[in-house]
Amino acid sequence: MNENINGLWYGTILQWRMDLRSRSMLVACYLVPLLFFALMGGIFTSVMPQMKETLIPSMIVMGVSMGAFIGLPPSLTEIYGSDIRKVYRANGVPLWLGLATAFFSAFLHLILMCTIILLIAPVAFDAALPANLPVFYGALAIYVAVSLALGSVLGLAVKNQGKLTMAEQILFLPSIMLSGIMFPAGMLPEALQAAGKLFPASWGYLLMLDGEFCMENLWYLLLVFVAATAVCGILLRKKE
Repeated sequence: MNENINGLWYGTILQWRMDLRSRSMLVACYLVPLLFFALMGGIFTSVMPQMKETLIPSMIVMGVSMGAFIGLPPSLTEIYGSDIRKVYRANGVPLWLGLATAFFSAFLHLILMCTIILLIAPVAFDAALPANLPVFYGALAIYVAVSLALGSVLGLAVKNQGKLTMAEQILFLPSIMLSGIMFPAGMLPEALQAAGKLFPASWGYLLMLDGEFCMENLWYLLLVFVAATAVCGILLRKKE
């Protein structure tokens, strides 16, 4: 047990350092989300001044979706679709370790990116800070974990790079367009509002709003996380 914990800790730190050198992870977890925040933050708050109240969770939803659905899956495809898997087997390393280290490394990167947005938004765009930071970070951690769980399913299930790119966009684009971060979800037709509720981004956005951390906004995220974790377990067993 201690060996597995030590291996997970060491592997996560090693993967985190490797991700810092990975162009795809840096682009998906930092460059694109922060560039989008820098460009669109001023536009949103100028066109819709009331958006200052929700700018931070809006920009965070975009960044987390980008990192989880576009940044993480290629890393998992590289681990489980290459000779790295054979190295794991030859050295008696459990296959789940690669998934766990990539998951926790991406989790740390996304929390760091979100913290950068949280610190800059009030200064640059006069955005409102969350009223209760511990509750906000709790909601953020849950949303990041759920998004990464779905990204993990993509990375384990889709082997072809072309199909993976398409699958990533199927999750990413509706998460951004239908979640209510670009414009109020109530402006959408009822069918699209219902479709938006299928994606964790809608629930994560609500959960991070002041006073909205409640079971009504939490239950679906927990359900998706449990389901995605179960699917990841099945996919890992198939790779043994």
